[in-house]
Amino acid sequence: MHSEIREQAFEPYAELLQYQQAMQAAGRYGATAVFVGSMRELNEGESVTAMELEHYPGMTEKYLQDISQHAATNWNLLDSLILHRVGRVETDDAIVLVAVWSAHRKDAFEASRYLMEELKSKAPFWKKEQTPEGERWVENNTAGY
Repeated sequence: MHSEIREQAFEPYAELLQYQQAMQAAGRYGATAVFVGSMRELNEGESVTAMELEHYPGMTEKYLQDISQHAATNWNLLDSLILHRVGRVETDDAIVLVAVWSAHRKDAFEASRYLMEELKSKAPFWKKEQTPEGERWVENNTAGY
């Protein structure tokens, strides 16, 4: 299990491939569930030009480790990966990569969904959007279910 917060932009599919090759688990997993979240140009019906993602150092990393451990305890996983951006994010930039490897799809899908819903609804991140009219804090996340 690996989780990481980054200030620099990343290419999620290159990260996925690199991590998967480093796992040295070829032949052991039959399912890989992957979620990539990226910056949209529209939120709540208004144009968004960029976003500033903030976190609470120490607390956020611990939270990511805790939810990764919870997923590993509750589903039969071989490994998991969470990469999350902070700092200034531009339209189309990847914000989050979640990947889960398992022998079977049920565990991979369910653990991936759990990790994403925890990240969206409970992880200590704060978002400030840049719009043509100025800045605004995002007070509510979109519902995942």
